[in-house]
Parts: sequence; structure tokens; C-alpha cells
Amino acid sequence: MNKRYIPALVGAAVGLAFASGASATTLEEVKARGNLNCGISTGLTGFAATDEAGKWKGFDIDVCRAVAAAVLGDADKVEYTTTTGKTRFTVLRSGEVDLLARNTTWTYSRDVDLQLTFVGVNYYDGQGFMVPKSLGVTSALELSGASVCIQTGTTTELNLADYFRTNNMDYEPVPIETNEEARKGYLAGRCDVYTTDASGLAATRATFDNPADHVVLPEIISKEPLGPLVRHGDDQWGDVVRWVLNALIIAEEKGITKANVGTIAGETKDPEIKRLLGVEGDYGQMFGLDNDWAAKAIAAVGNYGEIFESHVGTETPIGLSRGLNELWTKGGILYAPPFR
Repeated sequence: MNKRYIPALVGAAVGLAFASGASATTLEEVKARGNLNCGISTGLTGFAATDEAGKWKGFDIDVCRAVAAAVLGDADKVEYTTTTGKTRFTVLRSGEVDLLARNTTWTYSRDVDLQLTFVGVNYYDGQGFMVPKSLGVTSALELSGASVCIQTGTTTELNLADYFRTNNMDYEPVPIETNEEARKGYLAGRCDVYTTDASGLAATRATFDNPADHVVLPEIISKEPLGPLVRHGDDQWGDVVRWVLNALIIAEEKGITKANVGTIAGETKDPEIKRLLGVEGDYGQMFGLDNDWAAKAIAAVGNYGEIFESHVGTETPIGLSRGLNELWTKGGILYAPPFR
């Protein structure tokens, strides 16, 4: 190589290295900002809804709170941004939020084409149908010719079209933007049927004055693995969010609860619990957090089972059973990699 080009090449390499180094990671930005920016739905009872004091609560909200507790030591240091089915990915990709924690299905095109990273599944779901009991319908196969309320920008649009086409049925789509719009439109008779994830149907039905007047039909027509997601290109941040979710699942498996997380590490002989809670090893330092990051997250929101039961479980108005979302040791498919 001609020697006169070497200084220029070295200078260019240094410049590129400096530019790369000057770009802060998401974890660094969150720490410097002092709060987590979390994208959520516009409102879905049990998953993300405001209480009488205007405070956000729910199954998805606790994902945001757990990450904030792990990273910042305070689950309340979260700023929430509501997103619709159409806006959610733009809001995440633009950097307006650090994390999207709402009912979003992990699909090939969202993962690959939109360049978003799903860090895991926090709810295994499937698309269903809800109808007024007065229609006398007992199966989705009886819905030919029905008008159907459906949220735009969601996987339910294509699933609905595929299902009706496969079964040689016709339908009239009634496009809506948000779950609240769908709820109002359905109750007002704008559509005969509301279709979305089965969990969303149960959550919506629980808000009706007379829930028993409405039926969720037995057919589940799709796989809808729902989970939190982050932007491509920041593996460190993806690891943080992924392992916060995994820690909540492992905690339930190991019997670690919100109540005992402060004492179990000193009492147990289980090495994995000791590693998870930061008593042994430097696992937190591997991705830039304190070693007790998982203990902080569990202390703030509880384990996965506690989160599920408190917000959407059988003792809540939503009344969802664990089903596939039960631990793998109890007949479900909820499973986290080992912490070692």
C-alpha cells in the first residue's frame, strides 16, 4: 500500500471509532435521564389502565416498572407514552420510548423487516371473537355476513381475513383505532362482532355493565405470542429487558415472592437463587447493573405469577386462567433460560 494513504486511513478509523464511542447506549441514556420512557397501549383494563388517581396500573405496566426498578432502583421512575396499533412501532423506532410493553404479537416481519427485537413472551394468547348473547351464535363458523369491529395496524386484520376466506364466509370490516373505540362501537351496535386477542376480549367484556350479556366464542384462530420489544442494534439494552422478564419468571419457579425476596437469599441453599438475587457472582455487572438488579425488580412488582393473578387472574373481574401461561413445571409453556 502507498504510504501516503496510511495517515488518512488511520485518521478515518479514529474518527469512526470516536463517532461510535460518542453514541450513548440506551442504558446510559436511561441512567442519565433518571427515568424509563415506556410505550404502552391507549388503555386495556388489567393490562394498562389508569386508576381513580390517574396512576397507570396493569400487567404490562408492571413490565415497565420492573425494568425501571432493575435499572434505576425505583419502579416509579417511568414516563408512559400511549400508542395505538398504528403508531407503536414508529414511536419505538424514533427513540421516543426505550421500550414497548403492550399487547404486541411477535411476528417475523416485525422482528426482521421493522428491525425490532422482541425480548421474550410475557403472554401466550390467540385471537377470538365476542358477540352479544342475544344473537344466539355459538361458533365463529356462524358469523358469515357479520360486521366485525377490528383494530387497524394489528395482526388481527390478516388473521380475520384468512379465517373467513378459508371458511368461505363473508364479513363487513368496521375499522377502529383503539380498544376504547372498539368497546364503544360494539356496545352501540356499530358491529355485530368484536375480534382481538382473547385476553383483550376478556378485559373489554369485564368493563361492560352487563358482562353476562356477551359471549366470547370458543374458537381461537391464531397464535399471538405477546411480549415487550426494543430497537435493533443495542444488544446490551435488549439483554437488560429480556433478563428482567426472565427473572420474574424464574422467581415464580423458585418460590421467590415480593414478600420474601429480602430474606430468601440468605436462607436458601439453591445456588441459582443466590446468583439471581446478587448474593453470588457478578452477573449484574455483565450488562452494567448492580448485582441485585433482579431482587429490586421482584421487590417492586412480585414474580410473574403474582403479577398475573393481581391484574388479570381468576380472582379479578377479567377472570383469566393461566392456561398456556402457567409454568412449564405445572403444565404450561412459560419457561425462562437458566440463570447461570
